[in-house]
Amino acid sequence: MTEVRTNPDADKELKARHRALWAQGNYAAVAAQIIPALGPVLVEATGITAGHRVLDIAAGTGNAAIPAAERGATVTASDLTPELLDIGQQLARDRGVTLDWDVADAEHLPYRDASFDVVVSCVGVMFAPHHRETADELLRVCAPGGTIGLINWTPEGFIGQMFATMKPYAPPPPPGAQPPPLWGREQHVTSLFGDRVTDLQAERRRLRVDHFESSRDLLDYFKTNYGPTIGVYKSLAGSPDRAAALDAELIALADRFGSGTGGLSMDWEYLLVTARRS
Repeated sequence: MTEVRTNPDADKELKARHRALWAQGNYAAVAAQIIPALGPVLVEATGITAGHRVLDIAAGTGNAAIPAAERGATVTASDLTPELLDIGQQLARDRGVTLDWDVADAEHLPYRDASFDVVVSCVGVMFAPHHRETADELLRVCAPGGTIGLINWTPEGFIGQMFATMKPYAPPPPPGAQPPPLWGREQHVTSLFGDRVTDLQAERRRLRVDHFESSRDLLDYFKTNYGPTIGVYKSLAGSPDRAAALDAELIALADRFGSGTGGLSMDWEYLLVTARRS
């Protein structure tokens, strides 16, 4: 069952903060420069083809939605942050494909039950704060027999560990909010979906990242472009010693995950989940 929340005003404020978080920096650069391969991986894994009605939840700039549309599917890309959707629309035009772009909350989707044949999210729904409610909505809009596909960062991978490193420096999360990397654990996803899906398959995979020259280069990139990192450092504006300590911890983390000479090579672990709606 969907959780009943008793304070809609607080929820509205929380979603406004999330929207602002992802609007700051330049997530479009992250999507285009660091993780562009993930969208096509998800489209391939879910078997999207012409004739499918596809919903990409928390689509950002369309890393999965645009490749799905290129296969001839009828695609809707939804996201809480309109600034990202605006960029995605231009990217789609540049690539000669048409799809719908909707501002929508993953926890309160504006679509009828069983509206889509395939429902996907590429490192997106994991950042919605209330996991049970998000899973309920994801399943609700998927037609019986339809396909669900997710890519989520694992807790043990680089991005999951980056969030763990930032957590002691960040403001406390609101009551009821759950850590995003939990979606990268098969057991957690299975508990959220329960018997409402069949044929659930979960596979840990790695994304090779060779974009950065050094651990310091990676840190500067995330502090400039990635909303959650920017948000943590903004909260430390009055605490330069703590900001410097976080710098050191994140550089050490990148050093631990990185390898190679003449540049930083990394493997970022993610969980690929596919399932069939019961």
